[in-house]
Amino acid sequence: MSEGIEEIAAAVREARIAKALTQKELGQRVGLPQSHISKIEKGTVDLKLSSLVEIARALDLELTLVPRKALPAVEGAMRAHGTTFETSRAVSLLNEQAQIAEQNQSKLSRHLSG
Repeated sequence: MSEGIEEIAAAVREARIAKALTQKELGQRVGLPQSHISKIEKGTVDLKLSSLVEIARALDLELTLVPRKALPAVEGAMRAHGTTFETSRAVSLLNEQAQIAEQNQSKLSRHLSG
């Protein structure tokens, strides 16, 4: 499992636990079986962008794309508001994965329409 996926998996698990939700309850909120939530948290399944967005919403998280150049400022602001660096890094990795997924989806759409 890659480091990025590992951190995303841990961030999803930590956010779910912080909301006092079971994997089954989170799965019900986002329309996924508990077994799939388990695989996401273990990093053993390819997470679709749409699933990531739904999971983030269910956990009261917001996915925001941040330019890499601005990341130090964002991390500083998060620390100033009591958010840990680990959470900041996990958010950054989630954003990177979302960007990659969007780019891949865009390429596929262009390929299918062309």
